[in-house]
Amino acid sequence: MTLDIYKIDGTVSGEKLELAEDIFGVEPNDHAIYLSVKAYMANQRQGTSKAKERGEVHGGGKKPWKQKGRGGARAGTSRSPLWVGGGTIFGPRPRDYRQDLTKKLRRLARKSALSYKVKDEQLIIVEDFNFEKPQTKQFVGILDAFKLPGKKVLLLTNGNQDSVYRSGRNISKVKVLEAEKASTYDILNNQVLLIQKSAIETISNSFKNKKEVEN
Repeated sequence: MTLDIYKIDGTVSGEKLELAEDIFGVEPNDHAIYLSVKAYMANQRQGTSKAKERGEVHGGGKKPWKQKGRGGARAGTSRSPLWVGGGTIFGPRPRDYRQDLTKKLRRLARKSALSYKVKDEQLIIVEDFNFEKPQTKQFVGILDAFKLPGKKVLLLTNGNQDSVYRSGRNISKVKVLEAEKASTYDILNNQVLLIQKSAIETISNSFKNKKEVEN
């Protein structure tokens, strides 16, 4: 499988790049993608929500009224969950929402996501580029060249390119990530996936390394 490599002005460079079939051309597994995205979303949750139960609400130490002779229901505390200002019944408690997936499943999900992008023609390989200093105008010029303004775009770079990242961080719907840190969710959560030429090799090597991005 070969794809054209584009220049940053949007024109075809004439060079082609061979993509690994076992990464960019697999039969997508929707269930693996579902499990990976579900785990990713769950792992973003802080799990710090907390409601006070009746034993944690301040006050209510005194019995509101005597047990008998009043004609009303018995009450032992004004902080009962039935009262305004009382505790909460079965309220949220701090918990860990984290979900773990096997390495094999994580890899299958990422391969499936990349294969979907190739299959749907939403993956563009662009020549390596960098900026001397952060300049949003230059980044916008690249988006204009590929007719991408207004679209949700993810750019995967080869390693940490601070100038490129800082040039794109203020552009709406644009995200810049290091290729080896892109999760299944990141790969799918866009309309167009831009990948620098050298980042393709980085992605391929990430499936060989023992340490890889989770989910």
